[in-house]
Amino acid sequence: MTDTSQAVEERPKSKRLGALRGLAPFLRPYRGLAALAVVALILTAAISLILPLAVRRVVDGFNDGDAALLDQYFGAALVIAALLALGTGLRYYLVTRLGERVVADIRKALFDRVLGMSPAFFERILTGEVLSRITTDTTLILSVIGSSVSVALRNLLILIGGLVLLFLTSAKLTGLVLLIVPAIVVPIIVLGRRLRRLSRENQDWIANSSGAASEALLSVQTVQAFTHEGPTRATFADVTEKSFVSAKTRIRTRAVMTVIVIFLTFAGIVGVLWVGARDVRAGAMSVGELIQFVIYAVMVAGAVGALSEIWGELQRAAGATERLVELLNAEDTVRDPVRPVPLPRPVRGEIAFQDVTFRYPARPEASALNGVSLHVRPGETVALVGPSGAGKTTILQLLMRFYDPQSGQITLDGIPLTDLARADFRQAIALVPQDPVIFAASARENIRFGRPDATDAEVEAAARAAAAHDFLTALPQGYDTWLGERGVMLSGGQKQRVAIARAILRDAPILLLDEATSALDAESERLVQAAVERLSEGRTTLVVAHRLATVKRADRIVVFEGGRIVAQGTHDALVAEGGLYARLARLQFTDGAA
Repeated sequence: MTDTSQAVEERPKSKRLGALRGLAPFLRPYRGLAALAVVALILTAAISLILPLAVRRVVDGFNDGDAALLDQYFGAALVIAALLALGTGLRYYLVTRLGERVVADIRKALFDRVLGMSPAFFERILTGEVLSRITTDTTLILSVIGSSVSVALRNLLILIGGLVLLFLTSAKLTGLVLLIVPAIVVPIIVLGRRLRRLSRENQDWIANSSGAASEALLSVQTVQAFTHEGPTRATFADVTEKSFVSAKTRIRTRAVMTVIVIFLTFAGIVGVLWVGARDVRAGAMSVGELIQFVIYAVMVAGAVGALSEIWGELQRAAGATERLVELLNAEDTVRDPVRPVPLPRPVRGEIAFQDVTFRYPARPEASALNGVSLHVRPGETVALVGPSGAGKTTILQLLMRFYDPQSGQITLDGIPLTDLARADFRQAIALVPQDPVIFAASARENIRFGRPDATDAEVEAAARAAAAHDFLTALPQGYDTWLGERGVMLSGGQKQRVAIARAILRDAPILLLDEATSALDAESERLVQAAVERLSEGRTTLVVAHRLATVKRADRIVVFEGGRIVAQGTHDALVAEGGLYARLARLQFTDGAA
């Protein structure tokens, strides 16, 4: 588990609302929709400001004694209310639709960005935290675009318009109202800064909570097997409780700010109304004017109170936007060239490592490969053997360009991988990883992942070649059986055969097998080995294996130790030569037979 408290302390804090400008590229394509929403917003704000004028006319109309004029005033008030309802509904539709559209675009952009990041990126950030940003942070953005910004602009217009109309109604009373403005603004500024920091911290803890849960659930069998449920629950509970404490502090700060602002606002208005009531008694203003002033004062006070609350929402959204923009702008150590060289077709499959040295980003002090040079001819089957950690799987990861070496060069058909687009040359490679990945889909779709346009007949032919057809047809719905998350419906050996079928279906000129038969029983291994040998014909094949029985027929065996190539040749030649390979062969064949 990661030290989440340290992670939160090291995370940068949100410092400005200007971070919301990061949403501009996503809003720009919908300028027309946003303009319509603004028009509807201005309309509803203007109508809201007209209503007190109508109320004044109605009140003063009682004193005029003209029944017909009074009816007109009531009719006008009803029309204004209808227009207000229509404008409010239109504003809600336009703003909410805009928010949903923009957030959908942000989520797609984030997923597109993260999906293309190299494995080195995921060594620095938990998958659960990425998911938290895509879900929790974008939900905050939705709240702001679809509600808070609209409400804030509407209340700002009401605040400004209300102040103007207050002044026109009574300059004396308006002057008294403005005296309390500094008392309201100061706590908004002071507590707002603290609220912004707490909002970012709260989002960080939520992300860490999501990351801890994701890590535990993805490894639930290991957690249960080692009876680690108690400590895992305690870790998650600790992170979640810290998230709650952070949220509680944020809520308390916001509540205090709201109490101060609203009390000062309404206390000031009560005092002003006291003065206004004395003016009415003195005949300096009519009852209708006082009621109009009261309504405008309440509208202005309500607008100030709403803006103080929305300010907190905007602070949280600014923090969320910073996190999203940070993810969108994250630098990847592995990048496609600006002008990639097209890989000539058909791909011959000639592979060359030239004096390659590589250290994993998470272990910069240790070299996984140290000055490795290896040439694989087109159509050649080369087995990579050696003890664990010798660098065999690293060869495959560098060939897929999941990482770039610190020095040296890797070429495919004579072209450096760094000059090619990754999507271009990876189409020429089929990979069977050491830990086969099974998606939460049907068996058919899992195999078809290797080539999405394959027919059902081609899928079943690949399954037969991988010795998977029999157990797949025995499933409840055959090939259409849903295999569950990470293939929980299958055994380890069955997962491996599905992964091999996927690689067979891909029909690529380069085949990479990383311990592809390690989880198979003897009979299945024999069947799959025969399938792999047929599949390898005419293809460049790299096989990583600990079980030497699976590589005896390789054209060449390359022996790794300590990140270096220490020997290479055929099985018989290496056994005769002695050394590491002969020792491994003796352990597996002689001792195994005994």
